[in-house]
Amino acid sequence: MADSVRASQKGLEIVNQARYHKGWKKQVTVQWWEIAHTSQATLKRFWQRKPIERLAFIAICRAVGVDWQEVVERDEIPEKPQTRKVIGLDHGNLSELLTPECYVERPALESCCYETLLQPGSLIRIKALRQMGKTMLVDRVLAQVAKLGYRIAFLSFKLADRNHFTNLDEFLRWFCTMVARELQIPSKLDDYWEEDAAGSKADCTTYFEEYLLPAADSPLVISLDDLDLIFPYPEIYEDFFALLRFWHERAKSRQLWKQLRLIVLYSTEVYIPLNINQSPFNVGVPIELLEFNQEQVQKFAQLYGLDWDVGQINQLMAMIGGYPYLLKLAFAYLRNHKDISLSEFLRLAPTEAGIYSDHLRQHLLELQQDKLLALAFKKVVTVTNTVQLEPLQAYKLDRMGLVKFWDNQVKPRCELYRQYFSTYLQESE
Repeated sequence: MADSVRASQKGLEIVNQARYHKGWKKQVTVQWWEIAHTSQATLKRFWQRKPIERLAFIAICRAVGVDWQEVVERDEIPEKPQTRKVIGLDHGNLSELLTPECYVERPALESCCYETLLQPGSLIRIKALRQMGKTMLVDRVLAQVAKLGYRIAFLSFKLADRNHFTNLDEFLRWFCTMVARELQIPSKLDDYWEEDAAGSKADCTTYFEEYLLPAADSPLVISLDDLDLIFPYPEIYEDFFALLRFWHERAKSRQLWKQLRLIVLYSTEVYIPLNINQSPFNVGVPIELLEFNQEQVQKFAQLYGLDWDVGQINQLMAMIGGYPYLLKLAFAYLRNHKDISLSEFLRLAPTEAGIYSDHLRQHLLELQQDKLLALAFKKVVTVTNTVQLEPLQAYKLDRMGLVKFWDNQVKPRCELYRQYFSTYLQESE
């Protein structure tokens, strides 16, 4: 297998400890392979110490919070030219994520993000569905500002354990520790965290003001991925989001805080009660990632070596739209299975025999956990017109990526979902 690696025995022990700490099973925790944007079969090969693509290997390790270079069989790391090390940016991960197969450029958005990060005290809000390319867009921009000497800290709240959401102090201590780890400096948290009446937000601010920000004479960019995972915890988000807003506002009057640049990434509309003067969601520069258009889909196909005409592109988009994740699976499969025609691929796509079966089944399982939500989505997929749902149900379906909004009404995100769920939601009654 070209450009493939496998785990060492010692490496598997490191991963095993990390996944046990998170409460994950070796091969049956769906969240693991979804975070890594890979499959259960690939995760199984990983545990069997069989070679897998290096991109998938890196993503599996990153998802569980370990350094892939501590896990890989050492004699299988390919030699590559030396690159200048930038504090807080893992060039190994980034260079792999930016291979042409993984990324379709969005020049206007990339330029906007880059220009914004050059501004002192800036804040960028990026909203898009899961697996739409938010993280890769940010990686692209972070690579650009890293060349200017910016310090980079990229955090995903998927790496937080459940106990980190039990109270604000626990959460903020985890947050500060993770930023220090990303910057590859000792945390020294106890030197700045005082058990007194000042409170956790004051301690966290002091930690940034007296330690993290002055640690180097260069801007610090903190990217916060999967921010919507905090939404179910009002005891956390009310104070944490107010703290982010406070830091952003502080940059207007304090020179040191101008060094801080924030990026927040989330998947859904913000339907949580927040004081408008303490919310980070109504300041800064908003960025929304939309599905790929026909031209972008064609470029994506070309990156996979598929020289398709407009008619073929339209056929595929009629089934799965411009959703990057579904397109990636399609192009990778068709590149490696040249004996399968596009028409045959499309015929099988909404069935258990198609390549999307795992993806569709996982959504089905999630719907079956909420009967009212399943009934609402059944209504959406069994009619040809748009449907108006109760707002919370529409929000949940949007968060899952199953519907598109048309004003206040919704319809299935793509024909793939309509065909599959109109069949299987009927059968699950």
